[in-house]
Amino acid sequence: MAKRLVAVTGAKGQLGCDLVEQLCREGYEVSGPGREELDVTDRESVRRWLQARKPDVIIHSAAYTAVDDAEHDGDAVWRVNAESTRELAIAAEELGAKLVYVSTDYVFGNSGSTAPYLESMAVDPINVYGRSKAAGEAYVQELHSRWYIVRTSWMYGRHGRNFVQAMLELSRGEMPIQVVDDQIGSPTWSADVSACILRLIETEKYGIYHVTNAGSCSWHEFATAIFELSGIAQQVQPVSSAEFVRAARRPAYSVLAHSALAAGGFPPMRHWREALTDYLAGMNELK
Repeated sequence: MAKRLVAVTGAKGQLGCDLVEQLCREGYEVSGPGREELDVTDRESVRRWLQARKPDVIIHSAAYTAVDDAEHDGDAVWRVNAESTRELAIAAEELGAKLVYVSTDYVFGNSGSTAPYLESMAVDPINVYGRSKAAGEAYVQELHSRWYIVRTSWMYGRHGRNFVQAMLELSRGEMPIQVVDDQIGSPTWSADVSACILRLIETEKYGIYHVTNAGSCSWHEFATAIFELSGIAQQVQPVSSAEFVRAARRPAYSVLAHSALAAGGFPPMRHWREALTDYLAGMNELK
């Protein structure tokens, strides 16, 4: 790229922090406001911010990700995940900037599939969060000409709350830990997603990409692996989704195939256990 200015929305979030750090290490100039500095639902503020910077690439990682809260807060989740994406897509097209939209495995789940979802398959979300992200994807494809839609899943990282940190905190208490064993997906380290996005934006290979760590497991297997790899003797009781009722339905199976990455000649994503091992080792070094 002639210029190397990347704008990152949601830069203070779990993925956003990794993106900013890795982009800076690779020599990019980065503009990365957090939610307090830029409200992505404020159309005029976003346009002024982009026009002042004229980025070459916009990575839209800001999102409303509280899946259960979304069931009762439909207007807010729609403004953040769908409408803000529509405005960013229009603004990015006007600027001639590439656009990366970070999406989710939860755009799937209603088909009852038990085989990894291909990038070309029709979306079929079963909750409000998934529907809002699917709408964002549709706006990107309709209103922009140079886009990457990056679907990821079960993400954890060094910044913000996530399942790994929640499990480790629970292990320090005395209450039994119960985790569902009938939802299957791919745990994914945000640092690996960020690294893949950096590879994508250096190319003109636009399209939908599934960017998760390889392999799959249940949430119960994920929790068990967290304790095993941390050297913590902790029992995890398996429960069914029917026993662990939450406001939003979750897909029973939401594993994503990596066909587009393979077709584009990109390096394969490493296995989730390898990524988790490195993540936990890094967390121990920070203590």
